Amino acid sequence: MLDRLFSPRSIAVIGASKTVGKVGYLTLSNLVQSGFQGPIVPVNSAGGELLGLTVYKHLADYPDAIDLVVIAVPAEMVPAAASEAVAKKAGAVVVVASGFKEAGPEGRALEDELIAICRRGGVRLLGPNCLGVINTAIRMNASFSRRIPQAGSMAIFSQSGALCTAMMDIADERELGVSKAISIGNKADITEVDVLEALAEDEDTKVIVGYLEDISDGDRFVKAAEAASNRKPVVILKAGTTTAGSRAAANHTGVLVGKDTAYGAAFKRAGICRADTFDALFDSATALALQPTPKGDRVLIITNSGGSGTISADAVEKAGLNVATLGEELARQLRRALPAAAFIDNPIDISAAAEPRHYAAALDIVAAEGSFDAVLIVLAPQYMTEPAATVRAIVAHLDENMPVLAAFLGGGDIMPSRQELAAAGLPFYDSPERAVTALKAMYEYGVWQRRPARQVVRFPVNRRRVERIIYRRQRTDRLRLGEVKSKDILKAYGFQILEGRLTTSPEEAMEIARFIGFPVALKVISPSIIHKSDLGGVRLNLNSAQEVADAFDLMMLRINKLAPNAIIGGIYVEKMAEKGLEVIIGMTRDPQFGPMLMFGLGGIFVEVMKDVTFHLAPITENEAAQMLQSTRSYELLQGKRGLKEVDMHAIAVALQRISQLTTDFPQILDLEINPLIVGEMGNEPVVVDARMTFAPLLDRH
Repeated sequence: MLDRLFSPRSIAVIGASKTVGKVGYLTLSNLVQSGFQGPIVPVNSAGGELLGLTVYKHLADYPDAIDLVVIAVPAEMVPAAASEAVAKKAGAVVVVASGFKEAGPEGRALEDELIAICRRGGVRLLGPNCLGVINTAIRMNASFSRRIPQAGSMAIFSQSGALCTAMMDIADERELGVSKAISIGNKADITEVDVLEALAEDEDTKVIVGYLEDISDGDRFVKAAEAASNRKPVVILKAGTTTAGSRAAANHTGVLVGKDTAYGAAFKRAGICRADTFDALFDSATALALQPTPKGDRVLIITNSGGSGTISADAVEKAGLNVATLGEELARQLRRALPAAAFIDNPIDISAAAEPRHYAAALDIVAAEGSFDAVLIVLAPQYMTEPAATVRAIVAHLDENMPVLAAFLGGGDIMPSRQELAAAGLPFYDSPERAVTALKAMYEYGVWQRRPARQVVRFPVNRRRVERIIYRRQRTDRLRLGEVKSKDILKAYGFQILEGRLTTSPEEAMEIARFIGFPVALKVISPSIIHKSDLGGVRLNLNSAQEVADAFDLMMLRINKLAPNAIIGGIYVEKMAEKGLEVIIGMTRDPQFGPMLMFGLGGIFVEVMKDVTFHLAPITENEAAQMLQSTRSYELLQGKRGLKEVDMHAIAVALQRISQLTTDFPQILDLEINPLIVGEMGNEPVVVDARMTFAPLLDRH
């Protein structure tokens, strides 16, 4: 796929320079110093010799084939150099120069020219505006990085060249080593999707670590990332999540950054371990590279300090993991093995008298007993503490089936032991909080790996009815649907709609109310009024014809006064719904990732509490259930705090039906059911209010 980029047999550097410090010199020097075994061909119009290699004035002068061409010349000279690579039938080119789309319209035009040249010649392009590419397995450093990383199992890709260098530096510091490093820059051709597809197949890579500012093709990205995550952990830091960050990203790479909620939903679907900070990126990647994933959420804390144990327990619980209680038999065994001053609970505080053998004994007992899924060892330097010996004892008593993370607190006194931890391949952290962040990422990745096979349910629906409604509205440019027509579509997809009719007179309103039965509700129908209740456009629990007539007249009076320019379609008379819990189900179509489903408490609570969760459609039954569980209001759905339990299966089915509707019809840009009234088990949910927006009809002929 990208073999001639990652594993070339020969490499040319166009723009190789004799000036130390120039990119052309650094790139060539890195290739030579890394020990690349194939031909290295410097190209410069001055000719001569450089670093013991013959310099060719033109690439065409070199008599043999070239797989990879690194172009290290100013931006305006790059198209001509790319043409030389195409003429030589190279497999790939790496353009390190900046001054392309990130620099404005002229740069964008230059980048478009470069893309066209490479595509016509069938040459894959990495960059421009990138650091280069490294493959330690073949001792190839085709970059201008200041360091040649150690060989290892961590693959790094980054939209930022400088961060790519920083990530390699950290990997070396933690003695993880690097399998491949790819700086993707402006992603003119080769994108994060291509890189993920290649690294998923790479036998030298155990964990993939990435930094991204945007994603080029949302659908392909999710599929590639999911395929990669099925084989190995993928940890990504997505920047540009704030308004300021988005501006910075656009200035840096010349792209528009999508909404962060959409990225979060996409990462969740694909099994990506998303890092919120640069520290968390490597904290999580280190743990995933070196330790097995936990089989559950039960965490045991072992420490030599009560304060450290308390901080650790807080961090574990805040992360949503379980500070599980010790069983009686486990506690008995630990009391026999640990000092008399030890506090036998979770956390286990061995006390200041802790010796290396005590940590070893605790690990052996816990592993044999089998009631915990992960161990966090927290050590604070005290007078009696032997950090280095403790490390050796821990390493000698690790269980290969249970992850162990270490938080060694302190500065200079503790530094040598951290180096020993790194050398032993044990993840280490300078605080319990950072260790727990990594542990949470490991746990969530394990849960994702053990997920049921994705099976999307298809419900029997009246698709033709919806097709007709959408086409008629698009043809007449009436793209915003109010309550009545939205309910018509939802009914076609299996939702329960209360009986009701639209009217423009109080007399007819009374007749409709008598026909459908009291109590009824009145609602104004207007494309100009979104929040009806704010303008007095909703009246509930009307129990007689006279109440209906009076409410009708008062409603029209208020609306004409408060919104005199509003277009009024009429008043909708509807049967009152039974009491229940109000929830909201929605969808917004993200330009990158497609339909994104939303769920939360409905009514006014969605605006006040903002307790909503998102997931990419289509969703499975299990994913629908996860949406409910991931809200803070899940306890209310379960019937706690004095409320009755609602039919959560019915809500999950409703989410799946909306998922089917919005994947069946990409013309639907957004949709909202607010509220959906959900009752007790066995009671079908009822749509009380809804609205939709369609995309315009592109071809009217």
